Amino acid sequence: MNKRKIGKEKEELACAFFQKKGYEILAVNYTCRTAEIDIIARDSGCLVFAEVKYRKDGRCGGSRYAVPPRKRQRIVQGAVYYMYREKTAPDTPVRFDVVAIEGERIFHFKNAFDAMGQSPMGS
Repeated sequence: MNKRKIGKEKEELACAFFQKKGYEILAVNYTCRTAEIDIIARDSGCLVFAEVKYRKDGRCGGSRYAVPPRKRQRIVQGAVYYMYREKTAPDTPVRFDVVAIEGERIFHFKNAFDAMGQSPMGS
């Protein structure tokens, strides 16, 4: 199976995971000039921009650490653009999450990084 097909399969798995938790999926693979955001969802009143990462196993730190600073910055830029295009109220709560899939296990890291692209999980 090629990487693109695996990525699509894992994004669908992450969407189903979010839906089971009561999230409303707003967009999948949202693209703009500067970014691609895997999943945009609503969790109660909070807008969630999520990056999905997959690894066969947890070696090399696992998928949760696979979102480098430049990628985080691009996701934030894409989120700002999405909110502008959708005329989202400026006081809408926003969160940046990572859904890490390792083998058959799913890990959900809420607030994996902030709007400045800073991660409490390390650079």
